[in-house]
Amino acid sequence: MLRLEHQGTISRPAPSSILRATRVVAVLRATHAREYAPVIEALQQGGVLSIELTLSTPGVFDELPRLQEHFGATLEIGVGTVTAADEAETALDLGAAYIVTPVTDPDIIAACIRRGVAVYPGGLTPTELHAAWKLGATAVKVFPASVVGAGYVGQLRGPFPDIQVIPSGGVDIEDIPGWISSGALAVSLGGPLLGDAFRGGDLRELTARARRVRHLLDQTTDQMGAQP
Repeated sequence: MLRLEHQGTISRPAPSSILRATRVVAVLRATHAREYAPVIEALQQGGVLSIELTLSTPGVFDELPRLQEHFGATLEIGVGTVTAADEAETALDLGAAYIVTPVTDPDIIAACIRRGVAVYPGGLTPTELHAAWKLGATAVKVFPASVVGAGYVGQLRGPFPDIQVIPSGGVDIEDIPGWISSGALAVSLGGPLLGDAFRGGDLRELTARARRVRHLLDQTTDQMGAQP
């Protein structure tokens, strides 16, 4: 169970130490969840250690315990594309490390808070994102991020200085420095990172892309830390 961060009267589940250190979530979609293991292993070799299994892929709940047993504590596996509280409860019962949802559903957020598990609800407008943050989200997922661009994080921080943001949807690998420099907690990557990995592509190339992602993230973080 994750520790809780107290902000005002809200106890919000904190982001994991893995996410704080690596600052990237890999979003996996395939024809069936049985295809996930070799792709996750390739991502792990490249240093991407926070994995989101989307419920739009069949078999996620069946494969989640097997994947957790296989990879153990070397990485964290969450469940995404959660759109109902009962889906969140099932994922939590199966040991999901975090929950990601494309919407702001108070019941989903509440289910995660009760169990101290990180939750990342999605929204786009300031009203949606503030509502999710006020309900106790660990961070809000700006979705689709490509519509607004990295400068949107700085704009949000004007009225909402404490809000934590993860962009998702249309984020390219080379966009990473801009999002992190603007104040994003992490970035969420799907197609630009995964490429053709689920279509017979070379998994060594996936590992290389993952290493490129981690290099950009580490380089940007180091540069921000060196600023006076």
